[in-house]
Amino acid sequence: MQGYAFTLSGEALIARGSGALYWPAQRTLCVSDLHLGKSERIARRGGSALPPYETQDTLQRLEEEIDALAPDQVICLGDSFDDAAAAGALDGPTLIWLQRLQAGREWIWIEGNHDPGPVGLGGTHLADMSKPPLSFRHIAQTTATGEISGHYHPKAAIKRTGGRARPSFLIDSARVIMPAFGTYTGGLHSHGSVLGSLMGRSAIAVLTGPVARAIPMPR
Repeated sequence: MQGYAFTLSGEALIARGSGALYWPAQRTLCVSDLHLGKSERIARRGGSALPPYETQDTLQRLEEEIDALAPDQVICLGDSFDDAAAAGALDGPTLIWLQRLQAGREWIWIEGNHDPGPVGLGGTHLADMSKPPLSFRHIAQTTATGEISGHYHPKAAIKRTGGRARPSFLIDSARVIMPAFGTYTGGLHSHGSVLGSLMGRSAIAVLTGPVARAIPMPR
């Protein structure tokens, strides 16, 4: 799977077509908004039944990235679970799968607004993380630089081709806002006022897919 290479605060990064971010110099893989257990959470709260396979699909795609890149560190950038109860509802085979992915590498769970506390799994649980010159958190801070965050599930489309909106990285000189990696996740169009206020005028969107494609951020 191809990626788009760029720099942030002088560090070379790769926005992968999968929606994962790779920092080669640190052998660090970052994903955001896995929302594991979303179908279980919706069913538990009396919502429409969804096929209960999104956790397996998300973990399969994450495993493919880990197999391809062999990272020493994985950072999950918040909202890794759709809520705290969803983490507790993971079945035995899924827990074993997660443990296998974690084995032999540092695994960081950044807290999100859907999972604001430890989830009782292996790894380290942090509110945010500084790895100079970069910082990692769930929700972007307007004054930050060298920041990598998630939360908004950004998506964008190439208007002139009439293509559908795809999960997308938003990148400017100060920050990266990552797409949601989870299978059952919606998204916020980049042309909305919230993302427009966070991103600089020269920001780009990197559309995910078999080829990671960079375009000026649609506004």
